[in-house]
Amino acid sequence: MIRPPNLQDRVLQLPLFLLMFGAASVSMLVPAIHGGVIRELATARAFLYSATLGIVVFGLIALAHAGRAPRHGTLGPLMSLFSAFAFLPLFLAVPFHEGLGTTSFLNAYIEMISSFTTTGATLFDTPGRLNDSLHLWRAQVGWMGGLLMWIAASAILAPLNLGGFEVTARAEPGRFDERNMRHHHPEGRARLVKVSKTLVPIYIGLTLLLWVLLIFGGDRSLVALCHAMSIMATSGISPVGGISGSEAGISGEMVMALFMLFALSRMTFSTDTVTSESGGLRHDPEFRIGIALVLGVPLILFLRHFLGAIDIGEQNRLIAAGVALWGSVFTVLSFLTTTGFASAHWETSQNWSGLATPGMILMGLAMIGGGVATTAGGVKLLRVFALYQAGLREMEKLVHPHSVGGGTSLGRRVLKGGAFIAWIFFMLFAISLTFVTLVLGSLGVDFESSLTMAVAALSTTGPLLDWAGDAPIRLQELGTGAKSVFAAAMVLGRLETLAIIALLTPDLWRG
Repeated sequence: MIRPPNLQDRVLQLPLFLLMFGAASVSMLVPAIHGGVIRELATARAFLYSATLGIVVFGLIALAHAGRAPRHGTLGPLMSLFSAFAFLPLFLAVPFHEGLGTTSFLNAYIEMISSFTTTGATLFDTPGRLNDSLHLWRAQVGWMGGLLMWIAASAILAPLNLGGFEVTARAEPGRFDERNMRHHHPEGRARLVKVSKTLVPIYIGLTLLLWVLLIFGGDRSLVALCHAMSIMATSGISPVGGISGSEAGISGEMVMALFMLFALSRMTFSTDTVTSESGGLRHDPEFRIGIALVLGVPLILFLRHFLGAIDIGEQNRLIAAGVALWGSVFTVLSFLTTTGFASAHWETSQNWSGLATPGMILMGLAMIGGGVATTAGGVKLLRVFALYQAGLREMEKLVHPHSVGGGTSLGRRVLKGGAFIAWIFFMLFAISLTFVTLVLGSLGVDFESSLTMAVAALSTTGPLLDWAGDAPIRLQELGTGAKSVFAAAMVLGRLETLAIIALLTPDLWRG
């Protein structure tokens, strides 16, 4: 006897984009309630009315779809993911625009794209211009975007061998692995539900834990919550202008750094990726490369600073040296995970020796990015590992031309095709970076600012605009064309070039 579908099953059969629209509508009740509590009634009404409108529209469209057989093509979920990052911010910007009332809708839309793609670049660099409810909404949108990418990485990108999974997959990017699909890739909607039930409690639990720890560290509740959501989503959104405005001090930064480690490798909280074959977190190539960068780059900067301090006769300032070393460690980890929070002692690490640290280091770290299937952006550490392994193998062949490469099954898969795919992605990333830089330059942005904006958008590390150059880049002073290009680059950086190319492949839509 066939059991009739219940309400939950019917809801789950709705189009994926519609479900995300409904979730976004319900989420607007949070800043609405918060605005009512703190007596920001105009902002509270804007969010309440928008939430009510969104829920009604969701209900009407859901009723229109009732009884229809689901038609989800191979790339349907991927198209829904693209639509979410490109078009859902239009709706997310409505209450933000109405609640603020002193900016254009384009600025509000770009702000929401920046938040939802976890880029964290803001057009409102003066925190006092936004009230607490609007700050909460920015951080909440970034948090939801991070959760969406966490789920999509396993439920949408992994079956299609995209998002970094193509490095260790046997099938081509954008295609299912036919030999293993029967065992490892259940039906798309069922996989999405299964992954969501697994990851959502972990994501919420880690956020709440970090929130409580930051409150104990001395931050007020709203600042602690926004920073906790921004750390988990790697969005770098802050209601007080960054970590320097936090009251938690070094202890708070240490707690944040601990939670940033989750963005270095998915194996810090899960073993469902192909890199789990490597033998645990200690042998995970992504985590090992990430830790090497987090420790190695600050050490080099510290030695550089220390030598500079000797030259100016400050070699006995051990406390300043320790503070400078910690500022470098935290900031390097933050930009490597594309979070973009600079330590409150980052300027100390630049100034205690009398030398300036070039922002090019931060741009390079952001381009490398974090781990596969995490909320971090960038090229991803697994692709860097694949290129590193291929480089080592080529040098071995120069010495021993007839040698045969060995290693684990993961290593053989990386060397066989993963390095080639990683190199293709790196070239696509470089081409995208060049194209965005040229377009911004043609719109009147100077070269240094164009390059910084391109790296910030494609690596989803918005705080680079403040820290990479000699002076902060003010997005609100740019023209409409430059803002639009930057917004498009943020969507491209979040979804990645290979996924966009997969969407443009006609034969993948068949069936």
